[in-house]
Amino acid sequence: MNDLKFREDDHAVRPAKSFALDRTGGKLMGVCSGIARYFGIDATWVRLGFVAGTLLGFGSFILIYLAIALIAD
Repeated sequence: MNDLKFREDDHAVRPAKSFALDRTGGKLMGVCSGIARYFGIDATWVRLGFVAGTLLGFGSFILIYLAIALIAD
C-alpha cells in the first residue's frame, strides 16, 4: 500500500495568464500597453513593432490593432 500523503494544494491549478487592454497606461486604446504587460516587456518596443509592421506591411497592422482593440476586453 502507498503511504504517500498529499496536501490539498498539491493538485491545485494555477489560473492562466490572461490578456487585457491597459487603458490607463495606454496611449490610444491600450493594445500595445496590454501586449507589453502580458509578455513583460517595455511598451515602447511593442509600439515600435506596430509602427514598423504598419509601414512594412502596407497598413495591415492597423487592421490587426483595431481587431485586438475591439475583441479584447
